[in-house]
Amino acid sequence: MTWVNLFGSKWRLVLSALFICIIISELACCHKDAQEERRSSGKKLKPGKPKQAKAVKKGPLAVRTRPKVKAPTQTQNLLTQVINRSKFIKVEETISVHAGHTLELRCRGKPVQWGLPSYLEEEDEGRLRIVQHERYSVLTLVNSTGADTGEYTCFPMFCEDTDCRRSHDNAAKVFIFFPDPQELFVPSSDYYEVIQLRTNWPTRLPCQVTSPAANVTLHREFPPVEVTVDGTEISFNVKKGFTIHRPRPSHAGALYCVASLGGLRQSSTKYMLIYVNYPMAPPAPVIQANSTSLSAGDNLRVSCTVIGERNVAVELTWEYPGQKIGRPMYTLESINPVGGGAARQQIQSILLVDEVRDVDQGAYTCTAENLQGSKSVSTTVKVLPKTKPSKP
Repeated sequence: MTWVNLFGSKWRLVLSALFICIIISELACCHKDAQEERRSSGKKLKPGKPKQAKAVKKGPLAVRTRPKVKAPTQTQNLLTQVINRSKFIKVEETISVHAGHTLELRCRGKPVQWGLPSYLEEEDEGRLRIVQHERYSVLTLVNSTGADTGEYTCFPMFCEDTDCRRSHDNAAKVFIFFPDPQELFVPSSDYYEVIQLRTNWPTRLPCQVTSPAANVTLHREFPPVEVTVDGTEISFNVKKGFTIHRPRPSHAGALYCVASLGGLRQSSTKYMLIYVNYPMAPPAPVIQANSTSLSAGDNLRVSCTVIGERNVAVELTWEYPGQKIGRPMYTLESINPVGGGAARQQIQSILLVDEVRDVDQGAYTCTAENLQGSKSVSTTVKVLPKTKPSKP
């Protein structure tokens, strides 16, 4: 009885322990499920392969491109200045080399031609030397002077077999000043220079200085006054001089420039400005004959008329059949203003032929010419035999 009771109590203990373990296991599972639910409610997905989106046809996709940086043009790298045979400097739009110093320019290309200021084009003192190497050309100017101031251009050559021509589109240019303590202006052998003032074209007075630092003013000789330079009607550029943009009769006369730098003050060549009322276009003549078919013995009258701008000279000339044999002709010339408010005029020439003959038959041509060009017009005249009077 005792063993039975003992065995029964031990068995109850084992069953109780098993029951407790089952309860603990169930509680652990429930706790794990609760954690899983909390994690799933936060929607934190495990990293994995991204799902491919379905392709939708919406035209070509926009491509994001980086802004392009413009590469320097070829002409910007053609010219370099060589200093002391060892230092290479990329030239800017303008450079200055003191008078007396040596200028050395190098231009890439084979072959190459150089454009020079007019004074150097005629240089025969041996100061200028140009040498073409395998890949570049070298221009060397020794004992430089203020007269060498101007634009220097390097022209790459485009060659087909032995035929070469300058490539103006790829030319490299630099304006070089040669400051001279004794010469503020580029010297000139002319005391006076005659320049036309055209109504339809800007007029330039060179007044080229040797130093960009010089102060330049424009003056009239009679009466002796300084001319106003407002930048609109008249402007100044250190490389080009003074420009009169809209010439008028009041601009005519003797003008000159004055340059000052430090304690030095000098005058330029005098410019004699002559005003020319320049036409806007070539003339347009109109020709008309009193008859294009005349009987021998009749008088012929052919007129040539031009309507143009007032005070613009137009020359009218004739060509006619009898001219070859020296047959004399007569002309009547006239100039009359045309009404209507505009400054217009009528220029007319009338060719008179008395008692026409067979030699007067043919083309009559009138040519009108002005400063812009010329134009010719013609008419043909036929001479018929003179009809005999019928007998009564």
